[in-house]
Amino acid sequence: MRVLGIDVGFAICGWSIVDKDKSGAIKLVDFGVITTEKELEIPERLDIIYAGFQSIIDKYKPDEVAIEDIFFFKNAKTVINVSQVRGVILLVSFQTKLKIFKYTPLQVKQAVTGYGRAEKKQVQEMVQKIFKLKYIPKPDDAADAVAIAYCHHNNFKYD
Repeated sequence: MRVLGIDVGFAICGWSIVDKDKSGAIKLVDFGVITTEKELEIPERLDIIYAGFQSIIDKYKPDEVAIEDIFFFKNAKTVINVSQVRGVILLVSFQTKLKIFKYTPLQVKQAVTGYGRAEKKQVQEMVQKIFKLKYIPKPDDAADAVAIAYCHHNNFKYD
């Protein structure tokens, strides 16, 4: 089972590809970010994100998508932009017939660290340990996307 994990963002959108084999072994295949420049208009930025995720889906052929649910933002402009990005990601996932699963930040932290109120640094360090990496995935958005994919594999029961 191959999962595309996504940490939704407007300027930086993290992604990861995490596999789980029949024995239950979980392997990090790849990770990265899609970035957009703040000077670009919103439609251009959304187009870059759409094309980026379409390319990732075409290249890695995931079976499912795990995406973080949007939670409370203090800044209304931020939540609107992030919601638009999330809509684009849901659209490209739907168009490519991928199952979509949503997780709260609390669920992701619980799955990765065992504690739902863990700090961001704790989550990143556990991602490094779980996948036996020499370093914490950078930027933070990529590490978060790895954690989201891991959460899905950890929570979802495959037949």
